Amino acid sequence: MLSKITSGATLGLSATLVDVEVDVAEQGLPSFTIVGLPDKAVEESKERVRSAIKNSGADFPINRITVNLAPADLPKAGPAYDLPIALGILIASGQIAPEISDSLFFGELSLDGSLRHTNGILPMAYLAREKKLKKIFIPKVNEKEAAIVPGIDVYPVDSLLSLVRFFNGTLEMVPAESISLKKLLVTSPAEFDFSEVVGQEQAKRALEIAAAGNHNIFMKGTPGSGKTMLSRALPGILPTLTEDEALEVTKIYSITGNLPEGESIITKRPFRSPHHTTSRIGLIGGSTNPMPGEISLAHRGVLFLDEFPEFPRNVMEALRQPMEDGSVVISRAKGSVSYPAKFLLVAASNPCPCGYYGDAKRACTCLPGMISRYQKRISGPILDRIDIHIDVPSVDTQKLVAKDNEKNKENSREIQKKVQDARDIQLTRFKGTNLKSNAEMSTRDVKKFCEISDDCRVILTSAVATMDLTARSYFKVIKIARTIADLAGEKNILVNHIAEALQYRPKID
Repeated sequence: MLSKITSGATLGLSATLVDVEVDVAEQGLPSFTIVGLPDKAVEESKERVRSAIKNSGADFPINRITVNLAPADLPKAGPAYDLPIALGILIASGQIAPEISDSLFFGELSLDGSLRHTNGILPMAYLAREKKLKKIFIPKVNEKEAAIVPGIDVYPVDSLLSLVRFFNGTLEMVPAESISLKKLLVTSPAEFDFSEVVGQEQAKRALEIAAAGNHNIFMKGTPGSGKTMLSRALPGILPTLTEDEALEVTKIYSITGNLPEGESIITKRPFRSPHHTTSRIGLIGGSTNPMPGEISLAHRGVLFLDEFPEFPRNVMEALRQPMEDGSVVISRAKGSVSYPAKFLLVAASNPCPCGYYGDAKRACTCLPGMISRYQKRISGPILDRIDIHIDVPSVDTQKLVAKDNEKNKENSREIQKKVQDARDIQLTRFKGTNLKSNAEMSTRDVKKFCEISDDCRVILTSAVATMDLTARSYFKVIKIARTIADLAGEKNILVNHIAEALQYRPKID
């Protein structure tokens, strides 16, 4: 007897339907075969399914069992086909006869028949809705993850036994209650508040601009000047995720298994801080079955690279294309996938190996050649792709010990409100486009959305000549000026906005 169950496979952040066809033959020697380009995890499902069926009180047929995962030319990976395979065997052996033509099944089985947490549930729920399926059956622990998708009934299943009883009519199972996405989104908490940072007013202003326009920022300063503290305070002033952004981020975390158990969605902007020993694949993504790396896990959030020059040169250079395009394409022999990577890069560095080059208090012990080699570890093209460059000097001792440090200081909540207002202006400006922030504008978008006066043009023309600005840097200055104008609530870019933006552009040697 033949049965056909609808399931799915993830391809990048999207998903495609997979038909699980099960044939239980009356003739032939007993065997259990899975075809359709299964990987090791799918092959091993034979033992999980066998034990799960037996421990659920059903009979495992002693027949020739053939499972085909169609389309046969699409590689199948992971244990999520356990549930549809087990269900297909029960139907094909005549133990249950449910009507499942409008349903999708997805989940990993334990040996006792219970369903385990499974990666990739959110893309599956969207796939089911897209293909006009009415129901999706998933592990109960993933219930909240799929419940945010409207227009489809989500049935949380705790075990294979309960699913069989439901189809036999001896157990009632109700769809999960739909979850409102908008109510879940909140501002990211921060390890530090901006009011706790002593001094560094220029650096705090630069981070405010970076957060408002999603501009990459590079901080250079002596050890202990506050670079790491400032970076870790940044999440507290970032704008709240929009619904579209939250779904994009959650899909990435869903397929990688990084979505916290019991959570329905990523509600806060990610903050990723990989160590400088991270490999190229760890940062960009890859492996045999391509998976997202740190830059994709930081999508719509912050990627903090401390001790930036210590990262291997090939790892740093791999950031070029994602920083420019906002996505990364990973190609392998089996095919290629594209993952989004629109992150806010925060890079921090010392000025030299010992860290005290240019410091007013401590003398640098490095030789000139050592300083030059250290600074050249970061290539010109990478520096040119970073919007804001800021020096973070050591803090004056008098400021550290002053009693009135907390007076007249803006806290993170106050700064976040200004940042949110500026980002709302940008969302309104870019309505009807795929843009979410000023930093994402292309050259064509800059010309369309950033009109500048003749006075501003004169300043920019002079800056190009005196600062040796590249064409990329020229447009980055305009984008930063646009963000500064948004923070000030100005409709047009003014001369003072251009002047401030130019302060954050270094001369690239």
